[in-house]
Amino acid sequence: MKKHILIVEDEIEVANSVANFLNKSGYSVSHLERGDLVVDFIAKCPVDLVLLDVMLPGMDGMQVCQQLRASSDIPIFMLTACTEDAQRLQGLELGADDYICKPFSAPELVLRIKNFLNRFGQSQSSPELALNLNEYKVSYDGETIELTRSEFELITMLQKSPNQAFSREQIIDGIYRDYRIVGDRTVDTHIKNLRKKLKTLSPEHEFIQAVYGVGYRYVAISE
Repeated sequence: MKKHILIVEDEIEVANSVANFLNKSGYSVSHLERGDLVVDFIAKCPVDLVLLDVMLPGMDGMQVCQQLRASSDIPIFMLTACTEDAQRLQGLELGADDYICKPFSAPELVLRIKNFLNRFGQSQSSPELALNLNEYKVSYDGETIELTRSEFELITMLQKSPNQAFSREQIIDGIYRDYRIVGDRTVDTHIKNLRKKLKTLSPEHEFIQAVYGVGYRYVAISE
């Protein structure tokens, strides 16, 4: 299966040049010109690596990188015309995996991508859950489901701390607006409904596991 690379670049000539070399090297390529489209695109169409320009309309690359890192470990290569160390360090601190300064050699960039993916074995054949913060949707391996607000806030809370067991009291305090009318049974019902929905995305993996005597925890695909 071809690795899928997403180019987020508003300079069409640069994007076309890179896409041409990536296609010739056997990669599948998608292109976006706006930063504010990235998170929703990846939620619907998982990719193996993102080439992310810093200066973008809609939302700049730094903000996009921060949003992606909130719910995903997808590899990110930042592209920029700026050579200042401060900006490069900012991108790396936000979670970017590499920083490419323009102008750059497209063949060299493709080789760096190839070496990176080969070294770390990144693949979207079994990605982690991707959360769409704006639409209460969860995606996995190209499939998307809609959740209620409580279900979405529940999976968000658990996913932020993989393998950490949360008690029902912690869940009530963390996601329910009016905790006075919420009890353990309400939490258990929402967990049951959420697990049922997540099963439609991955029948073989239990994303939310019960911890006897404690509560519930999120377990990532890679565990």
